[in-house]
Amino acid sequence: MRIGLLADTHDRLPAVAALVARMAERSVELVLHAGDWCAPFALRPVHELSLPVVGVFGRSDGDREGLRVAAAAGLATELFESPHSLEIGGERLLLVHDLNESVERSVASHAFVVHGCTHRAEQLERDGALLVNPGEACGWLHGVPTAAVLDLTTRTVEFLRLTEPEWRV
Repeated sequence: MRIGLLADTHDRLPAVAALVARMAERSVELVLHAGDWCAPFALRPVHELSLPVVGVFGRSDGDREGLRVAAAAGLATELFESPHSLEIGGERLLLVHDLNESVERSVASHAFVVHGCTHRAEQLERDGALLVNPGEACGWLHGVPTAAVLDLTTRTVEFLRLTEPEWRV
């Protein structure tokens, strides 16, 4: 099963739309969002492609009620407080915005940990878990919008990086 990974979208709709379109091209069945949507309209690009979404709130998600309402208006969209543990395809995943020490204790009980907050795309193994940060979908801090596709079967991650013409309008 292939899962699209997003984090730190921070309202940059053209970049989010381009990244989600790339995920759809790769036949993702689900999108996980590791927080910092910022505003309810940030859900629109995912909903327009009819992809189911599971997400957590981040530090910059001020209008949580608005996000909940927007999520309820979309196809199979669920938003939770961070951290959130879930099972997909027989694998335990931990979805969290900020990978801090209190969450670190939970890493070993999950096969995959998807996190955001740092705005840096990375993957590493820790305590038998594959930790993935898809980076910043917004591209605000590092100048390049990023996301990732996680294949649960092969335990591989493909990072998606946009070039400027794909997302600047």
